[in-house]
Amino acid sequence: MTTANPSRQQATERAPWNKGHLIGPKPPLKLPEVWGIRIRLQLDKNTRQLALFNLAIDSKLRGCDLVSLQVRDVMHGAKAVKRAAVIQQKTGRPVQFELTPNTRRAVEEWIDAAGLQSSDYLFPSRIHGSPHISTRQYARIVKSWVTQLGLDPAEYGTHSLRRTKATLVYRRTRNLRAVQLLLGHTKLESTVRYLGIEVDDALEMSEQTEV
Repeated sequence: MTTANPSRQQATERAPWNKGHLIGPKPPLKLPEVWGIRIRLQLDKNTRQLALFNLAIDSKLRGCDLVSLQVRDVMHGAKAVKRAAVIQQKTGRPVQFELTPNTRRAVEEWIDAAGLQSSDYLFPSRIHGSPHISTRQYARIVKSWVTQLGLDPAEYGTHSLRRTKATLVYRRTRNLRAVQLLLGHTKLESTVRYLGIEVDDALEMSEQTEV
């Protein structure tokens, strides 16, 4: 009579890593939700988080690139720049992004309030030994924003903010190439998957576009 291998039995009984979690792309925020978070932060006079939120929406950067921004990346003298560029950590390729008037104002107010210098990280960490907030800290902040709106924090994450403006641009223009450049993707297929566009829809749009 053979007995079951204990290690194999434990492996089969081990719960999957994604049990109880929602899997798939995080949905972008809708315009009313963007303004809901923005207004709450303005009323709370939370200059740090307002600058972080506005910059996350405008820049469309991955969390790792957003939290590692330095003051000099977005400032020229005492004024925030209208356009900035950074090297993406994931791809090693440059990506440009715009700063709208609301974002420039929020960034300037935060830098002034925090007394930051050009070489400082834009969002320094309050944890000793960490030069800037971590992606985990950023994720927790995002969850607090969506929770205050009454949204399910399990459904939203940092990529929700990265996808928000890109999704709006695509819906208004149907220009995948433009969105690809804004997101810093190397392949158009990555943009299609990231926005949740079905390949057939993309092909149909391509077929209807005469060159």
